[in-house]
Amino acid sequence: MTDGQEVLVRLSGIVKRFGTFTANDRIDLTVRAGSVHAVVGENGAGKSTLMKILSGEESPDEGTIEIDGAPVTFRSPRDAQAAGIGIVHQHFLLAPALRVWENVVLADEPGPPVLIDAARARREVAELAERTGFPVPVDAETEDLGVGTRQRVEILKVLYRDARIIILDEPTAVLVPAEAEALFAAMRDFTRAGAAVIFISHKLDEVLSFADDITVIRAGRVVGTAVPAETTAPQLARLMVASEMPVVTPRESPVSDRVVLETRGLTVAGTEAVPLLSDVAFRVHAGEIVGVAGVEGNGQSELLAALIGRADATGTVLLDGDDVSAATTVQRRARGMGYISEDRHRDGIVLPLSLRDNAVLGYQQLAPVRRGPWFSRAAAAKAAAEIIAAFDVRGGGPATRAATLSGGNQQKFIVGRELLRSPRLLLAAHPTRGVDIGAQAAIWSELTAARDRGLATLLVSADLDEILALSDRILVLHRGRIVAELDARGVDAGTVGEYMTGARGGEEAA
Repeated sequence: MTDGQEVLVRLSGIVKRFGTFTANDRIDLTVRAGSVHAVVGENGAGKSTLMKILSGEESPDEGTIEIDGAPVTFRSPRDAQAAGIGIVHQHFLLAPALRVWENVVLADEPGPPVLIDAARARREVAELAERTGFPVPVDAETEDLGVGTRQRVEILKVLYRDARIIILDEPTAVLVPAEAEALFAAMRDFTRAGAAVIFISHKLDEVLSFADDITVIRAGRVVGTAVPAETTAPQLARLMVASEMPVVTPRESPVSDRVVLETRGLTVAGTEAVPLLSDVAFRVHAGEIVGVAGVEGNGQSELLAALIGRADATGTVLLDGDDVSAATTVQRRARGMGYISEDRHRDGIVLPLSLRDNAVLGYQQLAPVRRGPWFSRAAAAKAAAEIIAAFDVRGGGPATRAATLSGGNQQKFIVGRELLRSPRLLLAAHPTRGVDIGAQAAIWSELTAARDRGLATLLVSADLDEILALSDRILVLHRGRIVAELDARGVDAGTVGEYMTGARGGEEAA
């Protein structure tokens, strides 16, 4: 830590229990004014619980919180906001039917008690967005925004309430490198005025690039602190988990000649003259992982939706040579399409339901779960138990509610559900988003093992390291079109980024 900076936040001896489980075990954390402080650790280590305590969403069972040297007690998030603390969750908390400016000012609207000064509110949000470097379409409906723009709205919500301490939970999980750099540049401007940023991240390269101080938590306890200049990513990884940084061993078997997925002229119309996805054509072979790279909002979501049958699309989709363009999502799944969705909480699992019920989502109308008109709970429980055992899902059994699992274990459960159905084609969107190194290594291992067994995979990821590590070929989407097809073995992140941003144009064959 930098000497001479005043302590803005001090957590001392924080303990938080949930029944017999201790999520935080006497944690100490000191954050200095004008600094960016990273909190790292594997999924379930207690990071998010600690941040919820600091933001007033949870109350500690033991320990103290000091802000600017004065002890405080938070009974609600409102108390924390009043003390200058704001949190941006990994899973956004926005009202989709409201416009951007309405979401930003919600519950703190300017104007008389029973009226909203809409013109003033809209003007203040627009000025705040321009002043802080977080541009957003203030009049747009939030449900129409991409995840990167929604994140900026969440940050503006915090800044609108005059936060001096911003907590960011996995802030770059949905961002490409250029967007991540822009985010941290804006956060650095924020800290120059004496404020502080605390961010949770599993991306150790960004932790080392952007943080001033690092605290490592494992199994609810602080196991180390560091400054970037005096540590390395492998050293942090060893502190976080009992596994090394994930690596992918070179493939030994060649890609098959059999084409599992082929698209011809795939197009998804937009609300204006420019289509969201335009004339996309490519192939994925058995035993091949084809990565799709692109800045968020350039057609990746539409491509996945068109392939799984959830978007109105024109063109042709062939699965093992059979035209499935008119097939429903259920029919495509029945024919062998697996799907890891972009947002696990919105499309991947149902949090209040048990793992037994979540184990068959998307397959609930298929055997062996569907037996005539009946739903077999025993078959669903068996499927959940198989996923839990095969993919080391920790935190419960088939009867456990999905909401009680950590984010990484939820993701492992989803990956397991799709792979254990032995699909012919896997559509994998951000398969390791928001998971720790141990879970990332496990998921990478499962994906490459499935590849070696002959699975065809289309991988969409905002993490270029993941795209480069796992892919055999890389397709780059820009403004809804494929602008490059690259050999993953002979290209670097910088070149891919140039195509992603339009700095390099034209098509390049692999």
